[in-house]
Amino acid sequence: MKQEFYNLQIITNGQKLYEFTNDTITWVEKNKFKEGILNISIQHTSASLIIQENADPDVQLDLINYFNKLVPMNSDLYIHNAEGQDDMPAHIKSALTNNQISLSVKNGKILLGTWQGIYLFEHRVQSHKRKIIHHFLGD
Repeated sequence: MKQEFYNLQIITNGQKLYEFTNDTITWVEKNKFKEGILNISIQHTSASLIIQENADPDVQLDLINYFNKLVPMNSDLYIHNAEGQDDMPAHIKSALTNNQISLSVKNGKILLGTWQGIYLFEHRVQSHKRKIIHHFLGD
């Protein structure tokens, strides 16, 4: 049984989904992990992690549009707006999604579906440096 950590940094440039599936797969393969659990967490409260379709980019656009309608950038609706009109909406969107994801690793492969990708979901309008921690536990 072993544990390994990997810190991934992604620089975002506005609200969108940033896929990092290949970075994660490469790290798993490089370390020759066989069987175990991979926990991925983000160290921010205004961005999140999701597993989502990676075949049709319209899915990503629809998700962003839906979340922006669900949680509008309207300063009159929120008390917390210290960093701009997207501040509190970003925190709400993050609360509605995930700050961590656990995935199984079997026979050296991350168990993802055919059209599934791992994404950082940026909820802020401005550019940010996001830290994503990978923690593998297994063989």
